[in-house]
Amino acid sequence: MNALTRDLKHMTDMVEQTADPGSRFRQKLHLMPPVGWLNDPNGLCQFQGIYHAFFQYSPFDVNGGVKMWGHAVSKDMIRWEYKDTALYPDQPFDCHGVYSGCALIDEGKMYLYYTGNVKLEDKEYDYILEGREGNTILAESRDGLNFGPKKLLMRNGDYPSDLSCHVRDPKVWKEKGRYYMVQGVRTKDNAGQVQIFESDDRINWKPKKRISTSSLFGYMWECPDYFTVDGQNILSASVQGLTGGIWEERNVYQSGYFFVEGDIMTDSHLSEYQLWDYGFDFYAPQSFQAEDGRIILLAWMGMPDCEEYGNISTIREGWQHCFTFPRELYKKDGKICQRPVRELEQWKKAEREERDYLSAEGAKVYDIRVSGIKANRFRAVLGEELLLEYKEGYFRMEFENRDKEGTSGGRGVRRSEVAVLRQVEILADVSSVEVFINDGELVFSTRYYPRHYSMEICCKGASIIETVF
Repeated sequence: MNALTRDLKHMTDMVEQTADPGSRFRQKLHLMPPVGWLNDPNGLCQFQGIYHAFFQYSPFDVNGGVKMWGHAVSKDMIRWEYKDTALYPDQPFDCHGVYSGCALIDEGKMYLYYTGNVKLEDKEYDYILEGREGNTILAESRDGLNFGPKKLLMRNGDYPSDLSCHVRDPKVWKEKGRYYMVQGVRTKDNAGQVQIFESDDRINWKPKKRISTSSLFGYMWECPDYFTVDGQNILSASVQGLTGGIWEERNVYQSGYFFVEGDIMTDSHLSEYQLWDYGFDFYAPQSFQAEDGRIILLAWMGMPDCEEYGNISTIREGWQHCFTFPRELYKKDGKICQRPVRELEQWKKAEREERDYLSAEGAKVYDIRVSGIKANRFRAVLGEELLLEYKEGYFRMEFENRDKEGTSGGRGVRRSEVAVLRQVEILADVSSVEVFINDGELVFSTRYYPRHYSMEICCKGASIIETVF
C-alpha cells in the first residue's frame, strides 16, 4: 500500500464515521452508499456462494467527485453489508477515477476489470479527441475481499485508431476456452458503438470486431453488456445522444438492449433498441449470472447530467443515490421480462388481500400485486403525489407537484404505450418506487420523498395483495 492509498483509506474511514444510519430517507431493501455519492454498479457476481456488488463511490462529495469502488456483500441480494473501499484511484493510470467495469469468476479467483480514468491538464484539451486516457486495468483476488497489485492491460494506443479517447466500461466473459471483452466506444466521427476484444489468457487483449447499428444511434454507448437469457443473446448499452421524436419526452440518456441475431463474433444483426426501464431513475445496468443459473440485473437508480430533477432530500442527509432492486431476467412470449428476485419472498412480514380498492397509511416498505385487471382500469396514488395510471392505451407515472424540494424532487411524467393491462406490481422502499407491468414486460422506476406515506389503489374487479416488510 503506497502513501496515497493509505491517505485515501484514512480519509474515507473518517468521513464514513460521520454517516447517520437513521436518516429519514435511507433505503431498507436497496443497496446505497454509507455516505456521499454512488453511481454505476460494477463487478457484480456471486463468488463462493456470496453475492458481491462494487459501485462507483465518491465518499467526500455528495454531488460526485473522484471515483473509487465501494464494496458490499450479501447472502440474499437484499441485506447488504458494506465491506470497505476495494479499489482506490492510487496509480498513474487511474489517478482521476476508478471507473466502471466487471468481475470475471474463473479458476477459483475473482478478476476485476475496470477503466482507469486520467485527464491531462498540461494544456487545453477537448477531452474527446485528446487529453483523456481510458486505460483497461485488472485486479485479482482469491477471497473477494483482498486484491493484489493492479495490472495495466491496454492504453488508448492499443485500441483501434478510429476511436476517440472515450473507450471504457469493460465487461468480460469466457466462452469455449477463450475470453471476450466488450467496451463502450465513441468514434472520432461521434458514433456510439461497442468494441469486442479477445484473449487467450485474460491478460493480453486484441481488438476483434466492432458492433454498431446500420445508422447513427447516439454518440456514445456506455456500460455495454453481453449475455444470454433463455437462449436469447442480448447486447445491452446505455446510449448517450439520442434526440428528437420519442426521446424528447424521456430521460437525457437511455439504457436499453438489442436482441442479437446470429453469431456476434462473426455475422450478426441487432434488433430495434428496447428500453430496460421507462421511469426517471435508471442508468448503467449490469448483469451477472448467479450460481443457480439466473441472470440478475441491477442498475444505478439515478441519471447523469440531468438538470430536470434531483435528490435534494438525501443530499441534505449527506448521501445520494442507490441501486435498483435486483431483478431476475426471463423470456416470455418473445419479450425479455424483469421481476424482483425471488429472495424477496422470505422477508415478508404481513399480507392482506382486497378486491377493487385498497388504502393504507404509514407503510414505507411494501409490495403491491394487482392481478385480474378488468377493462384496462387501474389507478394508484402513492405518498399523496405520485400517480400511477393506465388510460387511453398508455401507462403513466406522474408527480402532481414538481417542486425540486418536494416529494418529486422535480420529476414530472413518464409514460409508455401498453396495449392491454393485465397485471401490476409495485415495489416501494423508503425513497423509491419500481413498477412492473404485465409480469415485467415494462418497468418504471423512480426516487421519491413523501412528506406523508400513504397508498391508494383503485382497480375494480381486480385482486389487490399488499405485503409489508
